[in-house]
Amino acid sequence: MKIAVVGTGYVGLVTGTCFAETGNTVTCVDIDPDKVKKLSNGKITIYEPGLEQLFERNIKQDRLLFTTDLESGIKDAQIIFLALPTPPGEDGSADLKYILGVAAELGPLLKHYTVVVDKSTVPVGTADKVKAKIAAKAKVEFDVVSNPEFLREGVAVDDFMKPERVVIGTSSSRARKIMEALYAPFVRQGNPLVFMDERSAELTKYAANSFLATKISFMNEIANLCELVGADVDSVRKGIGTDSRIGKRFLFPGIGYGGSCFPKDVQALAKSSADVQYNFKILEAVMQVNADQKTRLIPRIKDYFHGNLKDKTIALWGLSFKPHTDDIREAPALYNIEELLSAGAKIKAHDPESMENVQRILGDKIKYNDTPYEAAEGADAIFIATEWPEFRTPDFERLSSLLKNKVIFDGRNLYDLQQMKELGYTYFSIGRETIYG
Repeated sequence: MKIAVVGTGYVGLVTGTCFAETGNTVTCVDIDPDKVKKLSNGKITIYEPGLEQLFERNIKQDRLLFTTDLESGIKDAQIIFLALPTPPGEDGSADLKYILGVAAELGPLLKHYTVVVDKSTVPVGTADKVKAKIAAKAKVEFDVVSNPEFLREGVAVDDFMKPERVVIGTSSSRARKIMEALYAPFVRQGNPLVFMDERSAELTKYAANSFLATKISFMNEIANLCELVGADVDSVRKGIGTDSRIGKRFLFPGIGYGGSCFPKDVQALAKSSADVQYNFKILEAVMQVNADQKTRLIPRIKDYFHGNLKDKTIALWGLSFKPHTDDIREAPALYNIEELLSAGAKIKAHDPESMENVQRILGDKIKYNDTPYEAAEGADAIFIATEWPEFRTPDFERLSSLLKNKVIFDGRNLYDLQQMKELGYTYFSIGRETIYG
């Protein structure tokens, strides 16, 4: 098939590349000429494991193309995907100006029947709005389909190529046949194409992410309670995770969730509910719990240093909101940096992928180090904000010689408590016993 993808951000680039990998000719459209130039020259603009190899292969085979011109980009396309940003507004609602703006441009440009697909995460009723914008100036038949993405940063290529399910919202039998043919190579092992109406598909994405965010926040509340009653959250997690009704995933406590999806989607669903006079109480609590959880370790750091962090140096391990990505949107590390700097501390940071992104925002307010050991040298403590694999088994003896104090504040519960005791570290984590070395 010939496909157009409007928007070359995270979702758009993964979507376009993966569709090209199954033999389609994909033209990606973006308004940023510098980005389009880089992509056209084979330079990938995001970090996502496994994507670069597919990207380079499809560029070489002329199945993946890039342009800034919408008209030429959608020419001959049977399907047009809208993979555009929907940033949260001040009131928490999803801002649809980019999607509706492109939809208005599409109307007069369509030359034949086309399926226009909302790939972005959008509120219920967006497909109707997109359809109205296109219809205002369209002279040919078209359908608008909702096809929300369920990509996890760090494993997005696997998620796209081997999806657990594909949700497609359409009331058109014509569009359904085209979408079935498009996704057939991705569901050969029997994972379902789930068809439903457009509004249900739009709500499905918000419901899925909000449920997972709720699960995370619930477990963080349990972890906080564990600390007060002397229980161990790891034991509780294992005890409930073996229940098939609950499952093992998203039960790891920590310093909250971040990223581009969970915070935005929970907020948007709460706002959509409020718009129809429904008070979604659980989501209000989830947002508050997560906001509090992000800086959960700050009071402990202040207590350890007797309320005086002036000129104390903290080695911050991890800046991205999760491992295997350079995405720092709503990353807990950024909230902790703000609190630590306000208290007078100095920060030496290390992250395998996201330091450049943080430097664009913070400049030289913190120091950036090439390795976690460089960050630890001369530091008064280590603060772990992201569970990158390379942080899981460090050389603790080497760290002992580098740190001023053998103390670790672990926001991701990476280390075994008994090991910390034997090594003589003072070790703070989430929902577990504090170890004093």
